[in-house]
Amino acid sequence: MFLSLTSYSQQPLTRILFILDASNSMNVRWNGQQTRIEAAKELLSQSIDSLRNIPNLEIALRVYGHQSPITATFQDCNDTKLEVGFGTNNIDAIKSKIRSIEAKGTTPIARSLEAAAQDFPDSLSRNYIILITDGLEACDNDPCVVAKKLKDKGVKVTPFVIGLGMDLSYLEKFNCIGTYADAETKESFKTVLKNVVSKTLLNTTVQINLNTITKQPKETDVSMFLYAAGTKELKYTFVHTLNNKGNPDTLVIDPALKYDLIVHTIPPVEKKNIPIQRHTHNTIEVDAPQGNLTVKHLNATRTYLLDTRVMQFAKEKTINVQKINSTDKYIVGKYDIEILSLPRIYRTIDINQSSTTTLEIPAPGVLAYSSLNKSVVQLFVKAEDGTWNWVINLPEENRKGNLQLQPGTYKLVFRLKNARSSLLTQQKEFTIYSNKTTTIAY
Repeated sequence: MFLSLTSYSQQPLTRILFILDASNSMNVRWNGQQTRIEAAKELLSQSIDSLRNIPNLEIALRVYGHQSPITATFQDCNDTKLEVGFGTNNIDAIKSKIRSIEAKGTTPIARSLEAAAQDFPDSLSRNYIILITDGLEACDNDPCVVAKKLKDKGVKVTPFVIGLGMDLSYLEKFNCIGTYADAETKESFKTVLKNVVSKTLLNTTVQINLNTITKQPKETDVSMFLYAAGTKELKYTFVHTLNNKGNPDTLVIDPALKYDLIVHTIPPVEKKNIPIQRHTHNTIEVDAPQGNLTVKHLNATRTYLLDTRVMQFAKEKTINVQKINSTDKYIVGKYDIEILSLPRIYRTIDINQSSTTTLEIPAPGVLAYSSLNKSVVQLFVKAEDGTWNWVINLPEENRKGNLQLQPGTYKLVFRLKNARSSLLTQQKEFTIYSNKTTTIAY
């Protein structure tokens, strides 16, 4: 499903030439299921069928490698043919031709591109090629040379190359031809094909720059939600991605709307009422500088489970609960940290661009406590200034248990539950050491 027809009604004439690879290698099974040619024919037919009734659009089909079988001693490098020429009512003819294609020959990409330049009636329209292939040039010509010749001749064609299950090390071979997208699975091919066709139809593209503190668009790997501006109607969901050149990749979204963008960093970053300009490449700039926070035990000899509560500085709302011995990414700034240990540990830290702030705390020890009688019991820890701070109330009913405590000097203050005099209060002082167990009976 593509964008609404009204989005296209004001477009100039667009021509899309689909070039389909029907070389013998397309008979390889894809992820153990359909062959690549079967998947390509199925999804290309669906894609073309979705283009019915779109105004100001003409499409055509060229195929290579489908006429002459390749053998150990022969490959037909002229095996490329415009099967269905440009027209406005040729979708059924193209789908019928796609159904009849069998993959059997070689891969003359360069000659197909060279011939494709003559397939377009003129250079006045917006002319696009979408090449679907699973392999590299197999004949004597260099696709890069052909692409340069076409450009030098003033042939205005924008090629898109979709590689089916190709080795990513081949990318440089296609960068000179046009925009390359790889499809490792049938499902990813479906998504890539839809995206590429949408780009050709709308000629309106978007990239979202998640900028560092120095305004470089290098932040990535975070979810982005685009809502219709002023509403809770979610229109698009993307995980921000950098392309093979390390730049934010290109998106296609409907230019008929304005958008509210939420970037789900910690904490989230929002940008509201974003307009999209038609027929051009739009760049949305978002300040999202990030750094890392690592919280870990300094000297643990085993795993201790512990949570860390993270808040923006001087704000009470919890924005994340981070596990001990883990690393999470945060927007650059100052944060208040509460480590949910016994006793609690509080820190204020700074998160800096592209660096890791490490918060180390001593490994806890264990208090093993037991009582013969039901008692009222409170636990206190000795502070650096010599005062005693409350830590926890021990349960009256559970007379035996274990507590993980930070290293330090502690005091149990208790009396029997049924005692009727404060003078019967007792206390026991003890020390907790990292990774060791202290046993107290009271």
